[in-house]
Amino acid sequence: MLHGYAGKILHIDLTSGSVEVEKPSEEFYRQYIGGSLLGLYYLWKLTPEGTEPLDPVNTMTFAISAPTGMAVSGQSRCTLTCLSPSSGGVSDSQAGGFWPAELKFAGYDAIVIRGAASEPVYLWINDDKVEIRPASHLWGKLTNEVDEIIKAEHGKKVEIAQIGPSGENLSNFAAVMNMSNRAWGRTGTGAVMGSKNLKAIVVRGSRKAEPADKRAVTALAKKGAGLYPDSDMEWFGRYGTPDTVMDNLGPGGLPTRNWDSGAMVQEAAEAISGERLYEELLRGAAEGKQDRLGRDTCYACIVRCKRVVESEWRHQALTPQLGGPEYETIATFGSYCDVDDLHAVTYANQLCNQYGVDTISCGATISWAMDCFEHGVLTADDMDGIELRFGDSGAMIAMLKKILTRDGFGDVLAEGSTKAADKLGKGHDFLLTIKGQELPAHMPHVKRSLAVIYATNPFGADHQSTEHDTLYNPKGYEGTEEEPGNKRFLNQIGLFHPQHPKVLNERKIEYALKTQYNYSAMDTMGLCQFVYGPAWQLFGPQDMADLMSAATGWDFSVDEVQKIGRRRLNLMRALNAREGIARDQDTLPKKLYSKGLEGGRTDGLKLDEQEVQNGIEMYYDQAGWEVETGVPSRATLEELGLGWAADSLA
Repeated sequence: MLHGYAGKILHIDLTSGSVEVEKPSEEFYRQYIGGSLLGLYYLWKLTPEGTEPLDPVNTMTFAISAPTGMAVSGQSRCTLTCLSPSSGGVSDSQAGGFWPAELKFAGYDAIVIRGAASEPVYLWINDDKVEIRPASHLWGKLTNEVDEIIKAEHGKKVEIAQIGPSGENLSNFAAVMNMSNRAWGRTGTGAVMGSKNLKAIVVRGSRKAEPADKRAVTALAKKGAGLYPDSDMEWFGRYGTPDTVMDNLGPGGLPTRNWDSGAMVQEAAEAISGERLYEELLRGAAEGKQDRLGRDTCYACIVRCKRVVESEWRHQALTPQLGGPEYETIATFGSYCDVDDLHAVTYANQLCNQYGVDTISCGATISWAMDCFEHGVLTADDMDGIELRFGDSGAMIAMLKKILTRDGFGDVLAEGSTKAADKLGKGHDFLLTIKGQELPAHMPHVKRSLAVIYATNPFGADHQSTEHDTLYNPKGYEGTEEEPGNKRFLNQIGLFHPQHPKVLNERKIEYALKTQYNYSAMDTMGLCQFVYGPAWQLFGPQDMADLMSAATGWDFSVDEVQKIGRRRLNLMRALNAREGIARDQDTLPKKLYSKGLEGGRTDGLKLDEQEVQNGIEMYYDQAGWEVETGVPSRATLEELGLGWAADSLA
């Protein structure tokens, strides 16, 4: 008997209007688990080689896993896979909230979508009732407006995944949103959904998630609740990811002025910090009630790390429904643009959520344009009269609005910085992109293994694909009597040799790769990387294995967890190889090699290209990939049960 899973995959063909239900075997689930790996399987099998990302045959899959919807923290995550408009290769994105759990309650482990509707539509999934409905009345509306309309039609308890106007307009960095503030961001997922004329997926379910061992799931939940008050997670829940603004500033790793520097002025960084957000902008802050009113959560999670703001910027309301900025958003619209106005940054986040765009790529594209303006590559005449200078929050918001509506020069920037530079025929020296995707806000100058991970990651530079170097330094690894070290979890995946953050040697590559496998497993199991993980998190690798065992009734070990992560990473890499993406695209932006940073503790520092290339080759070798091509070897793919992928590449 199949436990944990719903046991059904929903297949939607928007071109023909057909709706079919697949009931995979238990063996299929054991091999592909769910989440990212399951989505990749359907992407490979159903999308022909050489498909353009905005072609109707590009397969889009929303997939959850066995633990989704169970009463334990950190399990309500869903992965969205398709081909990416940014790179032409794999797109892989995760989002939390309540939508993933609701999909399980409706009785499905995944929704596989092909084709394109001739007119705007939305999916209405109410348990076994699945309908493709007209969405002309929703087209063109903001995400919060759509939420209100759909809940008026179907009830307040439905969960909604949707695109905003930017997805409809096929912006290269459009995202898919749920709750109007949770994003399947990066890689242009919203543009793919928009190309299918699919406005929303509305879900309501009445079932329960049924684990094989309910007592074991409850025991793990109680363990987490007991650990939480005295763990790092309590601090994380209070201040969220924005707390890392000052953490990154200290060592000179806060990207500033389009990565010209690793440091803002101290007072400027403090003005956009997580502490300032908590103290001044969270709902209830004025009355000291922000812990109760200014923090939101995902289904059944005790951490409550999501920001909920209530304030204003220049008479524009900052509303709770649209959430609050994460660290990456604060960095890309803040330090990247040298803007120290937290209200403006929060307003930018709100606009991005309303229109449905990835805040990292959008903010980074604006900072690229600012860099071009400061160097005379672009002028105010080019940019509709806007003098887009670093530090000018008003100009930043003005250009953001143009991007979101594809108005004037905003139409160029809505393609992302790489395509904008190609279209304009200039500005390439200031680009900070890999595989067409803008860099996130963690600098390999101070976290050296990120140089290799950024370069080799199948869907472009990503900060949530591995554990960062700072967590493997000797002090953090060992810990103290009062504060347990990261070795408590790192040892579980075979890591025993801590290294300095700026070292890039075989031990550091081993650390990057093994933690990448663990993160890859989480994206397949549908687990949150802030609650589970191999270092500082609430639950570790053994807990992941225990949860999967309790959910499914199968006997999982940490080794199998790691192997699941390897399988997913190798299938992504193999799919990219099928699409012609291999070692030649495993590169870093030239700016990271050619220009030393200015100011802060990393003043004058730049990356060594030969060191990074050596690191990439060590990574290929340890991963079992061909060093000449960066493609997984046949032996590696066969070991992971992916011989069929090797046959396709032969």
